[in-house]
Amino acid sequence: MTRWGILATGYIAATFVEDLKLLPDAEIVAVGSRTEESARAFADRHGVPRAYGSWQEFAADDDIDVVYVATPHAAHFDATMACLDAGRAVLVEKPVTLERATAQQLVDMAGAKNRFLMEAMWMRCNPVVLRILELIADGAIGEVTGVQADFGVGGPFPPEHRMRARALGGGALLDLGVYPISLAHLLLGLPDHVRSWARISPEGVDENTGIVLGYDSGAVATLSCGMIGATRVAAVVTGRTGRIELAPPFYRPGQVTLLRDGADPELLPVDLTGSGYQHEAAEVQRCLAAGLLESPLVPHAATLEVMGLLDEIREQIGVTYP
Repeated sequence: MTRWGILATGYIAATFVEDLKLLPDAEIVAVGSRTEESARAFADRHGVPRAYGSWQEFAADDDIDVVYVATPHAAHFDATMACLDAGRAVLVEKPVTLERATAQQLVDMAGAKNRFLMEAMWMRCNPVVLRILELIADGAIGEVTGVQADFGVGGPFPPEHRMRARALGGGALLDLGVYPISLAHLLLGLPDHVRSWARISPEGVDENTGIVLGYDSGAVATLSCGMIGATRVAAVVTGRTGRIELAPPFYRPGQVTLLRDGADPELLPVDLTGSGYQHEAAEVQRCLAAGLLESPLVPHAATLEVMGLLDEIREQIGVTYP
């Protein structure tokens, strides 16, 4: 049985807790927050035995095998560092931090403490996404030549909302754009060329962003993210002999269609059990049982490379964080 601690009490934390209940070998033993009132309310609502009103007390609980950090991403670094320092394994929500340098510090700390660390890029643990990778490796669509993906939400978000707050790492790129960028990275690796443009809000964060990743192989990824209009949140992977279409939302697709040149369309089976977070939790538990310090599905190198891409794009579009 893997004993989980949940650090944060918001919507994502609650959704993750519900999905953990789908795993028979997972147990939630504690929740932590900045206030005891918030932690206690969450614990009562979800049947969690212990509630802590400080991160330090929470992290010191030796009954916790692994912590799920679900704070707003501006707090990921401090929360994860506190848990690693206390000797806990950590699954931290994406993006792992606000920039590559601090992400590297967390990886270094995990190594120094000999503790497991994984970014919660749950798309990379989804069974149908893993099946797509197998199909591509088997040559189902030939060499990948293009990736198209979008993630835009309609809002509107008031000026005080976290999505518009520079101090909280706001903007579309880190919150939404990390998904299409991660998909392109998963399929094509690091690009050789990066071009991006964005409309910047009065608060100084990106509202609508377009990204083109170019590869010397000839492949191109055309990606977008935004918070001023709802897009399809779909993706298409094009190869020399076919394509794969991921229906919305592409990071947890409700339908996947394989179109091989000259053949009838094929629908791939999809798993829509729960909200989809259970797959990353199961991967964490598998890694812990095997004594691994990182996941082969979401390796540290991939997390750091994507964070480096986000840094480069933010520099091009002129978004900085305090």
